[in-house]
Amino acid sequence: MKPPVLVLHVTGTNRDHDAARACALAGGAPEIVHVNALAEAPERLLDYRMLVLPGGFSFGDDLGAGKVWALTLQTLLGDAVASFIASGRPVIGICNGFQALVKAGLLPGFGAPPSPGTLPRQAATLTHNDSGRFECRWVELEPDPDSACVFTRGLGEPIACPVAHGEGKLVASPAVVREIEREHLAPLRYVPTPGDPAGYPGNPNGSAAHIAALTNPAGNVLGLMPHPEDHIVPEQYPDARRGGGGGRGLVLFERGIAYAAQL
Repeated sequence: MKPPVLVLHVTGTNRDHDAARACALAGGAPEIVHVNALAEAPERLLDYRMLVLPGGFSFGDDLGAGKVWALTLQTLLGDAVASFIASGRPVIGICNGFQALVKAGLLPGFGAPPSPGTLPRQAATLTHNDSGRFECRWVELEPDPDSACVFTRGLGEPIACPVAHGEGKLVASPAVVREIEREHLAPLRYVPTPGDPAGYPGNPNGSAAHIAALTNPAGNVLGLMPHPEDHIVPEQYPDARRGGGGGRGLVLFERGIAYAAQL
C-alpha cells in the first residue's frame, strides 16, 4: 500500500499541487488538506505517514514570511505535530514551509524532541535576501554525507532545482551555526559561485555557511528554501533539450516516502 502523505494547505500557499505530484511520482498517496479542516480533528494527522508543508505566501507573509503559519502550527496543531515528529514520521517543509518550521522552533530542533504541551525554542530565522530583491534562479545543492537526514541519506550527487523567494537568508548566532555544523544538521548547502566572497548567485540569499536546508537531530524533519518539486522530471531542467541535466529533486521525495513506508 502506498504511504498516505498529508500536504498541508493554508491560505496563500500555492505549491500544494506541485508537492502532491512529486509525492505521487515518488510512490506516495498524497492528500491536500486545509489547516482549518485538520485543526477540527488534529489527531487525524497520525493517519498519515508523511507531512509536507509546501511553498507559497502563507497568510500573505504578514508579520514576516512563514510567521503566522508558524503560530498556527504552535497553537492549532502543536501537540499533533509534536506527536507526529516524535513518532519518527518524516516531515518536509519547502520554502514558505521551511520558514514556518524554523519560526515554530521545529528546526534545527535543538534539545529534546517537541512534546505535547511544550513549545520548542526558536534558534534561527530566515530573513530578507542580501540582494534586497526576490531571487528566482536555478541553484545546485551539495549533500552532506554525514547528515542523519532521512531525505538525503545515501545521496551521492548534487541536486539542481530553482529558488523563488525574497526572505531566504538563514540567520543564526555563531554558536548556533557551529552547533548546526558540528551535528551535521545542514544536509544540503548551496554550491557557491567561485570568486565571490558571498558565493552569489550560487548562494542566492547570503545564508550563513551557504546553508540551504536544515534537519533535526533525529533526521526525520527536513526544511529547505529551494524547490525540489520543480525538478521531478528531466524536461523541467533548463538545458534538458541540449543534453544538460542535474540531479532531480524527486530523489528527496523518494527517500522520504521509502522511509515512511517502513514505519
